[in-house]
Amino acid sequence: MSALSCNKLTKTFTQGSQTIKGLDDVSIAIAEGSFVCLSGPSGSGKTTLLNAMGGLDTPDSGEILVGDMRVDQMNKSDLADMRLHNIGFVFQSYNLIPVLTAQENIEFVMQIQGIPADQRSAKSREILAEVGLADHEGRRPAQLSGGQQQRVAVARAIVSNPTLVLADEPTANLDSVTATQLMDLFAELNQSRGITFVIATHDARVMEYCRRLIKMEDGKIISDQEQPGRGANV
Repeated sequence: MSALSCNKLTKTFTQGSQTIKGLDDVSIAIAEGSFVCLSGPSGSGKTTLLNAMGGLDTPDSGEILVGDMRVDQMNKSDLADMRLHNIGFVFQSYNLIPVLTAQENIEFVMQIQGIPADQRSAKSREILAEVGLADHEGRRPAQLSGGQQQRVAVARAIVSNPTLVLADEPTANLDSVTATQLMDLFAELNQSRGITFVIATHDARVMEYCRRLIKMEDGKIISDQEQPGRGANV
């Protein structure tokens, strides 16, 4: 079964008097447990496609399915519920809540889901240990390095046991050592949990990890190739 599929997606943007094609008749199917990179220069459409996959943006036309759920037909409430329970997001800018500790940032998702406090506490500590931050639960984002903040963001993304994680330029603000550590973590989670990863990136270091590399340009997929990858399980 596909974790995600898109069929004939189109999306246009207007800049002044120009009409720009963000997505131009894009179709793609991604199997469960995949480790996929969307690559291409700025303006290629990779972030637009990622946002459409996660229901963060609505295409002008076409179909999007997460599992057997038609994302493109959902209203705002259904989209929010689908994202809450089925998709984890990792952003370039971390998007942590500054006044909350690492543990509280992770628990916030579970609180919205209505999970009891004792279960939230136990699960958040378990997830922090899994991402290598067992002794950082009481620190706020400003007290963490960039790499540590991104690990908290990853922990938040996976705490709900999503089948799919969408990551937009997750290494853009990280040095080379920290970026490698983050990708090792992604690969480990892909193997141990079977999470499907789709990563939008222009970072060659990230592309080395992916087992499927999809290149985009001007809103189109120009190549779609399997490759050995580093540590990812497909």
